[in-house]
Amino acid sequence: MKKFSELMSGQNLLPIIQADTVYNGVAIAGAMLQAGLKVVEVVLRSDASLEALKAIKKAHPNLIVGAGTVLDSEILAQAIGAGADYIVTPCVTPTLLEALKNCGVPAIPGVSNCSDIALARDAGFREVKLFPASLSGGVAFLRAVSSVYQDMRFCPTGGVNQDNKDEFLALANVVAVGGTWVVQKEWVVNQDWESITEACQAANK
Repeated sequence: MKKFSELMSGQNLLPIIQADTVYNGVAIAGAMLQAGLKVVEVVLRSDASLEALKAIKKAHPNLIVGAGTVLDSEILAQAIGAGADYIVTPCVTPTLLEALKNCGVPAIPGVSNCSDIALARDAGFREVKLFPASLSGGVAFLRAVSSVYQDMRFCPTGGVNQDNKDEFLALANVVAVGGTWVVQKEWVVNQDWESITEACQAANK
């Protein structure tokens, strides 16, 4: 099984899709694909999310489509059933970590402190998501833990934006950054897919 970092090879940005409708989800994913991105994350925060994930995989078969906001084993099963290529969680629990180990696809558990990192590491994970990154210490936290957890790599998400992403990406223990800033709500309302493509291109440099 490939690691998350291998899926992301050559891509610095993990763009997050929050889809209120299946149509919007497919259109946003298409705009990201136009920007040259190959990996996207659909967060499961709306009634349309799972159907959007399925539709994106059908419409854009070259995309690697992950499921985010996976809170528990039940949501995990739904995400895998929808065809998620990888899993992202905002948190860790012993039960969830055990389920992630056996889900059959790459998974990035969410951590926010040293205890969370230790839990994920004990479960065998070496790549995790820092969330919410800005409220969990951001660049300073990741720099501080780099000497303690030397074998851990992070994908910070939450408070990451165009202005600070390069600070995170400059760290040796950061594999990529995740964010929603590349999909502004007004762009979706106005179906301005080109602006999403341009924002993704700028963010992935």
